[in-house]
Amino acid sequence: MEVENRYVTLKNQLERDEEPKESDFEFKNTTISLASLNCDEVIVQNLYVSIDPYQINRMKKQSSSHKAINFAFALSPGQAIDAYGVGRVVASTNSRFEKDDLVAGLLGWEEYSSIQGEFKLSFLRKLETTMDLPLSHQVGVLGLSGLTAYGGFYNVGRPKKGDKVFVSAASGSVGNLVGQYAKLSGCYVVGSAGNKQKVQMLKDKLGFDDAFNYKDESDLTSTLQRYFPDGIDVYFDNVGSEMLEAAIVNMNTFGRVVVCGVMSEYTDETKRATPNMMDVIYKRLSIQGFLAADHMKDYAEFTSVTSDYIRNAKLHVLEDISVGLESVPSALVGIFRGDNIGKKMVQIV
Repeated sequence: MEVENRYVTLKNQLERDEEPKESDFEFKNTTISLASLNCDEVIVQNLYVSIDPYQINRMKKQSSSHKAINFAFALSPGQAIDAYGVGRVVASTNSRFEKDDLVAGLLGWEEYSSIQGEFKLSFLRKLETTMDLPLSHQVGVLGLSGLTAYGGFYNVGRPKKGDKVFVSAASGSVGNLVGQYAKLSGCYVVGSAGNKQKVQMLKDKLGFDDAFNYKDESDLTSTLQRYFPDGIDVYFDNVGSEMLEAAIVNMNTFGRVVVCGVMSEYTDETKRATPNMMDVIYKRLSIQGFLAADHMKDYAEFTSVTSDYIRNAKLHVLEDISVGLESVPSALVGIFRGDNIGKKMVQIV
């Protein structure tokens, strides 16, 4: 028995500051045999796959991220693109997984994924069939995006009740959750976003104390002074560039800068941040980058706490779902245009 597999791949690697285009991708087909699996191989039919901005760094000819961690390695033209997702096992020679198990892990932008090797198998986890929450939540709010928000905010940001918290790209997959965790922790929270609709959503639906459209502001340092007259204790940075520079100026002594992403720098290296290091020194600021993988030890706690928040309507889930494998390229390109609100994913089946 075999299945026909269609997958998304790169036509050519991108230059260092090149924005992705739909024409950079193409679709290819291959056949996967279900009758002759390797030892400990698992074949998964993909149901939902995550669309994340960090993937652009893997698509570049050169990026310092390529050698940092296993899942950041460079992609080659013609290669299947692995990505976090959820799916259903259709065949397995691994004792941990059986046919029809629902699983989450590093799958791919494709209809079926072959999971083998210690690294990918270690990330693959079985989902409870009695789940009372939508399966799509396992890709976003209860997946790596949620863990990024939870681990970054609590472990790196180390918030205290009453802290003043600023979140950039606050309507994105991670930022919207950080802001909600901060409010649930008794913090004052302001977020930035890229249009009026997103700003209103942050305030009216997610309960941010305030929010602003950064595109309407000509002087971000003055803007943050206006929203934080008493300074910023925790800045959760998703964009880098001028926003990071302005936040550093407005940080309080012993403030914590949680560096999750540099969205504005991924496609324009001229926007690389140059923070005032004198402020960093004399305010004794902590600036720390991190990855979701750093906080896997907290995964059970994170999913338990977050699931309870969702069930008790204390946390709103924002999902932006496109349908069909063909929509993967446009979904990724849309992220860099700021089209998405919340977690961007594609439903394959």
